[in-house]
Amino acid sequence: MKIGVVGAGAVGGFFGAFLQKAGHQVTFLARGKHLEASNENGLLVKHGEEEFKIHSNFTDDIQALSDSEVVLFSVKSNGTKQLGQELLPILNKDAKVVTMQNGVDNEEILTGIFGVDRVISCATYIQSAIEKPGVIKQSGRVKLVLGELDASIRESCSDIVSMFQQAGIETGHSRRIVERKWSKLLWNITFNPLSAISTATVGEILDDEHLMKTATAICTEAIDVALRIGVDLDRDSTLETTFSNAERARNHATSMLQDRMNGKPMEVEAICGYILRKAEELNIDTPTIKMAYSILNHLNKELIQKAKDVKVNM
Repeated sequence: MKIGVVGAGAVGGFFGAFLQKAGHQVTFLARGKHLEASNENGLLVKHGEEEFKIHSNFTDDIQALSDSEVVLFSVKSNGTKQLGQELLPILNKDAKVVTMQNGVDNEEILTGIFGVDRVISCATYIQSAIEKPGVIKQSGRVKLVLGELDASIRESCSDIVSMFQQAGIETGHSRRIVERKWSKLLWNITFNPLSAISTATVGEILDDEHLMKTATAICTEAIDVALRIGVDLDRDSTLETTFSNAERARNHATSMLQDRMNGKPMEVEAICGYILRKAEELNIDTPTIKMAYSILNHLNKELIQKAKDVKVNM
């Protein structure tokens, strides 16, 4: 199958590499030093004790994705609308777009661009990072859960699930993908903002009395919003599961922390902003999330400006 990876970083690059290794034809849309290193030396993936390298088509030319049958959409959420609109006239009308992104609002943006019968949602569970340009390091369990947003493409979604399974990735299908994505968002909003602000790992948050109290407050506020929206979650079990899952990711530096440390803009809106906007619409008080959001926005201003300066100088 012809696969396009939009955003060949720690997540998209990892899954694209496994699909390439399994015999699929994968084109990776990347940029900067990571693109240069991957083109020159191939993409090295460190998967637990296993290492493998793939050589493929690494490019910054979006036109190279024109014949893709499936697109793995794994860019940072703040680039969803722009890249989606750029892809629309390029892709075959039958190509399916699989969003592997954080948050729950990317599906809304992408279905608005491509239509609900072309977008598949994916909850992505992975601890990975770009160790250095051209090298992706992953540790811990890897799991994907996919679900169609419209019943008309259930068969296509099942085919893509099988594709990942055959490539050696633990992958499941869910007819309640919205709830699965919300569960992941609740984990992300509990740990990503605090880790980015404090530079603490997940384990350090769990072990620090004050950070743990703040994390619990954030999670509780976010669950309140989810329940009022109508997401089918149980308050107590969701809170318990969020923190029990964190125990398995103690050494993990969250994606938002990685972005801050690497000088990249953080996904503040996708992880915090969306829930805050819904809370305001529903007149729900979320003081702890508001505090985290204001700090992150301040930190993000400098990172956004740095990113703009890099583009100008490229």
